[in-house]
Amino acid sequence: QVQLVESGGGLVQAGDSLRLSCAASRRAFSNYAMGWFRQPPGKEREFVAAISWSGSNTHSDSVKGRFTISRDNAKNAVYLQMNSLKPEDTAVYYCAASTVDGIYYRDYEYRYWGQGTQVTVSS
Repeated sequence: QVQLVESGGGLVQAGDSLRLSCAASRRAFSNYAMGWFRQPPGKEREFVAAISWSGSNTHSDSVKGRFTISRDNAKNAVYLQMNSLKPEDTAVYYCAASTVDGIYYRDYEYRYWGQGTQVTVSS
């Protein structure tokens, strides 16, 4: 069992930055593929970014150039640096882990999920 705990969300203004963190409970974290998803109010959960255990990564078109996913295997953590935030980035952000290495875009490809952290961007 892997527990994931997100932190770093909050209320910010458009153009501001936030850094989300996700702490994992297992030492085998370095072998997990990780992802960030978000669920805007009234909408379905959507892919944001993913990173393999080796650091290969990808981002959705809607956040590319503004958000950056990274990981620190020594700290069992994955991060999402969010710059130039827009009101449409408002959502609950979730981190997720897969025990199989790779880059995954679909939520059903991830086995473990955090509880989510709220990000609200005002205009």
